[in-house]
Amino acid sequence: MKQGIHPKYELATVNCACGNTFQTHNTVGDMKVEICNVCHPYFSGKQVLLDTAGRIDKFRKKYGPVAK
Repeated sequence: MKQGIHPKYELATVNCACGNTFQTHNTVGDMKVEICNVCHPYFSGKQVLLDTAGRIDKFRKKYGPVAK
């Protein structure tokens, strides 16, 4: 490897909008993110359905109740 052409790989703090903070290594430095593994629905198991303009109700009226 050539010397002096690679960015520094250093410790950085990542702050999420939910308030979670953790440390990692990267070349960018400290970061602020909107979603992390604590608040992401896939990883947390808490999925929230957002009903935009009644789309869920419209779907249920059209196709009836969904069988489980």
